[in-house]
Amino acid sequence: MAVGRDPLDELVVPDGTEAKEVALETDGDVLVGARSTIEFGVRGRNVLAGESVEFGGDIEADGDCRLDMWCDVAENVLVGQDAYIGERVHIGGKLKVAGDLDIGDDVDIEEGFEANGWIVIRNPMPTIVLLFVYLKHLLLIGEEETAQRLISELVDEEGETPDTDPLVIPRNATVGDDAWRVSTPATIGDDCRLHGNVRAETIDVGADCNVFGSLRARGDVTVGEDTRIHGDLTTRHGDVTVAAGARILGDVSCADLELGPDAEVDGTIRADGEITMGTTERQRE
Repeated sequence: MAVGRDPLDELVVPDGTEAKEVALETDGDVLVGARSTIEFGVRGRNVLAGESVEFGGDIEADGDCRLDMWCDVAENVLVGQDAYIGERVHIGGKLKVAGDLDIGDDVDIEEGFEANGWIVIRNPMPTIVLLFVYLKHLLLIGEEETAQRLISELVDEEGETPDTDPLVIPRNATVGDDAWRVSTPATIGDDCRLHGNVRAETIDVGADCNVFGSLRARGDVTVGEDTRIHGDLTTRHGDVTVAAGARILGDVSCADLELGPDAEVDGTIRADGEITMGTTERQRE
């Protein structure tokens, strides 16, 4: 993860992420900004959520799980290592923790909890808030190396560089089958399979993805090689780039449009500026 900016200032979907019917699954960590709504469950390595985040399904964390105050989880929370549950958190199912449990006051767990390690009842520090305030301070004073070490320690207890980038959902976001709505830029990695319309400031979709929904942005939109967008692609003020072999199964509306070799648009193209079409080597010959 780049440390030159606030990590929660962008929606980042890492390579290989898949949105299934009941859960958003990734091999890496999951970081969720405050006051966001995730309409289904999440499955990842470590799961960390800011205050007042709502989850519509289970949370399954292979490593640690940290939920700040006022979070609401509709179903179970299953944790492979340690759990840190802030005050006034509500869990609609069971809480199962393989390691230690640090839990705050007024936590409501409807079907009870169990932990194999130590259980400490207190008000844990709102870790997401503390982490990102400290991280932003380090960046402001130019301590990027220290900030990078802090991120490494967060996502890997042994301080090693993680193999997979984290899934980052910014503050005040809504993620569900109907739509992914953020007021920040959105970056979607390679080999992802997502359901829902994506709404963001700018959108960058990687290669070999399937997005079952439309893309709408204020600024530029880029679609990677061999990706399929099952819907319209619209930008208010930006340009659109569709890489080689990609296909838009809908209309495209933009300023300038660049189509790579063998890129396809099944619907109507509305471009206020220029339309550039790439050619293959065989076509040039």
